[in-house]
Amino acid sequence: MHSDEASPIPNSKCTFLPSSPPPLSGFGGNFSADLKFPFLTAIFMLSLNLRPLSIMSKRQRPIQSPPSTPPTPQTHNPKRPKTILKPTKWVPLNLTQSELSLPLTFPTGQTFRWRQTGPLQYTGVVGSHLVSLRHLENGDVSCCLHHTTTSETNAKLALLDFLNVGISLAGIWEVFSASDSRFAELASYLGGARVLRQDPVECLIQFLCSSNNNIQRITKMVDFVSSLGNHLGSVGGFEFHEFPSLERLSMVSEEEFREAGFGYRAKYITGTVKALQLKPGGGAEWLLSLRKTELEEVIEALSTLPGVGPKVAACIALFSLDQHHAIPVDTHVWQIATRYLIPELAGARLTPKLCGRVAEAFVSKYGKYAGWAQTLLFIAELPSQKALLPAHFSNAKESKAAKKKDRKSHTAVDTSIVD
Repeated sequence: MHSDEASPIPNSKCTFLPSSPPPLSGFGGNFSADLKFPFLTAIFMLSLNLRPLSIMSKRQRPIQSPPSTPPTPQTHNPKRPKTILKPTKWVPLNLTQSELSLPLTFPTGQTFRWRQTGPLQYTGVVGSHLVSLRHLENGDVSCCLHHTTTSETNAKLALLDFLNVGISLAGIWEVFSASDSRFAELASYLGGARVLRQDPVECLIQFLCSSNNNIQRITKMVDFVSSLGNHLGSVGGFEFHEFPSLERLSMVSEEEFREAGFGYRAKYITGTVKALQLKPGGGAEWLLSLRKTELEEVIEALSTLPGVGPKVAACIALFSLDQHHAIPVDTHVWQIATRYLIPELAGARLTPKLCGRVAEAFVSKYGKYAGWAQTLLFIAELPSQKALLPAHFSNAKESKAAKKKDRKSHTAVDTSIVD
């Protein structure tokens, strides 16, 4: 995950009850099946009676870096005729704002393919389906299916799967709040920050673009990759595409990615695409199989791909592979951990070993859905969200920072904990 200030840092059938890892020793929390609510399936499957439409992707805006993206070679992405979208029909999604807040879910670093196309409205592609979501006046979420290449039924199932609706956010947060008063207060202001269940290939490529990057540049790179896929339509001035297949991506050379401003990440993308194509059964199926694997094995398997380190692997595991207790650790998450979970490490230098300590601290505190808790705590640190919080949250942070500075001036850091 990334903040705006960070410098370095299914097409498949819907599963309404995502698999979760078996309890690990020492993990806190005891979540039962009542945290899932399959009744959403029956409610949502009432006919939306939407019309298939067609079109969507990126608005042309001046961005200083990376270098301006050259036109995609005609051999890879021939021009397609534009399709005019028909009038839209909005239908309630039967999700309250406490279960899904669009502004706290889409523009916060989980995915870089959704765009704000209206007041409290976000548009994106799920598989081959072009969808918009928006909040009604009472906060509930409604949806509009602009275009699908298959059927409305498949689109509904894919959307529910993508939104991870098989997991009750309110149920998880109730348990977190019972043991963490600060989390409880944050949740009252930042309700609905949901973890998505993305297509693994799409998630993987996006986070390969995220290495030592910021949201603006990541988004531009992801836009270029997306433009290689089938064009679906235009909404709110943005063009949208189906995410390209691995076969399609394999047609783009490292040099073309470099010319589009990807820099050293170009070799990681082309290298990862080649590595995935060599996997038994294909790379897409191999990635999906990791949803049934233990987190440690998932991180190890993903880390064999070019450009994938522990942090990127944890992002992919949490946002696409049902590894709900995966903790992506960067400097922002490290600062959160040392302020509230492991203050004894404040002032130490973040190392791979301490990254493990951070993950353990989150899981010990929040249990097998620790990644969902970490997501909210991360979002609360974003400048765009701090404005929604009372002043005492910022004051508390400043007070802790002052104490940390004072402690560092009087006490040397124990080097044994950073080796």
